[in-house]
Amino acid sequence: MIEQQNLIYVGVDLHKQHHTAVIIDCWSKKLGEIKFDNKPSAFPLLLKELKKYTKKSLSVVYGLEDVGGYGRGLAVYLKDNHCWVKEVNAKHANARRQSHVTVHKSDSWDAECVAKVLKDELELLPDAKPIDLYWAISQLVTQRRWLAKSLTETVKKLHQQISYSYPSYKKFFSEVEGKTALAFWEAYPSPHTLKDMSEEALAAFLRKYSNNGLSHKK
Repeated sequence: MIEQQNLIYVGVDLHKQHHTAVIIDCWSKKLGEIKFDNKPSAFPLLLKELKKYTKKSLSVVYGLEDVGGYGRGLAVYLKDNHCWVKEVNAKHANARRQSHVTVHKSDSWDAECVAKVLKDELELLPDAKPIDLYWAISQLVTQRRWLAKSLTETVKKLHQQISYSYPSYKKFFSEVEGKTALAFWEAYPSPHTLKDMSEEALAAFLRKYSNNGLSHKK
């Protein structure tokens, strides 16, 4: 383990469009601040700026809160360039913010809090491991949750709209969003559209979309 006095700590506040990095020494003194865009072409700027603070044989350790989200690209870049990167739990950084008498919010202050947690908890923090497989699985799970939530909301709206024209709609189909039900709602959105429909024709319509699953009695 490198001695603390031989390290400088870089806390990075991560955002969708840009990142803010704050550099502190082993005594928590702020040495500098760097703002750069969240895009691969801007990441070399961070390493270039850090060279100004490592002329005395100091080593650099980076602390990132969100290595699986907005910070993933930066984490991958730093790891590919053989940098030492730690993952900082967002709860710890937030607790550091709240511990001050005057709580204020800014990208610079947030990055400094991340840097201080990095310094104080260095040995306990896990190394950042932005593995593509885990990231891809996480993205798929998040997307599935969003789709499921969206589908649930859409079905609720369908129930509401149907109830305006067919108050007793729950007696018609066991699943209002089933294939046959959806075909029926689309073809006959209100009762008056059934005015000239014969019982035989309606039965034939229902049998067609239910693969003969609905009887004439239904």
